[in-house]
Amino acid sequence: MPEFTVRTAEQLPILLQAFRKQAGLTQAATAKRLGITQQTFSALERNADKISADRLLQVLSLFGVELVLREASSPI
Repeated sequence: MPEFTVRTAEQLPILLQAFRKQAGLTQAATAKRLGITQQTFSALERNADKISADRLLQVLSLFGVELVLREASSPI
């Protein structure tokens, strides 16, 4: 899987959707594993820029994705 540089929270919804699909999971299957409803997960996926770090890490783990932090090559 290629690496993705995320610079803004607004990038998260499309990335989460892509990672979920790559993992072969539906929203319903993902929601079931998280112990929430499909509607709740749909809202979470659409508004991923608003979720907690804990929930984000939980979702990424389900998709087989890890979060790696490194110093930016050109600081802001």
